[in-house]
Amino acid sequence: MNGLHLIADLHDCRCAPAVLLDAAGLEAFCSSACGRPGRPGGGRLFLAFRAPAGAPAGITGAVVLAESHLAVHTWPECAGVTLDLYVCNYSGDNSIRARALFAELLDHFAAARVERHAVARGTPRPVQAA
Repeated sequence: MNGLHLIADLHDCRCAPAVLLDAAGLEAFCSSACGRPGRPGGGRLFLAFRAPAGAPAGITGAVVLAESHLAVHTWPECAGVTLDLYVCNYSGDNSIRARALFAELLDHFAAARVERHAVARGTPRPVQAA
């Protein structure tokens, strides 16, 4: 139950406005970023929402990784994004890879202001004697 949970609220994203509205494009980007070597992939689901008048209203997406997950929510009306990345460190320390993926996600949205948190989850496993 040992892991790292990275959370961020991105404000005033300077990416192209379509990035916050294109569910297929965001799914492709997140899937590609999560599927790089050392980041075993899994399932994914990305949903585009519509405002009551039928205009695009944002995206909620998730990529399920081996013992981990990435969740993304876009708020195009205020150029905002929320990110949630959890990686399990049960079989090895994945913290460096998680931080690299998180940095890639942050760069993609080019936010003017980022509020981020890193939470150590669970407790480290005892080291086994050889």
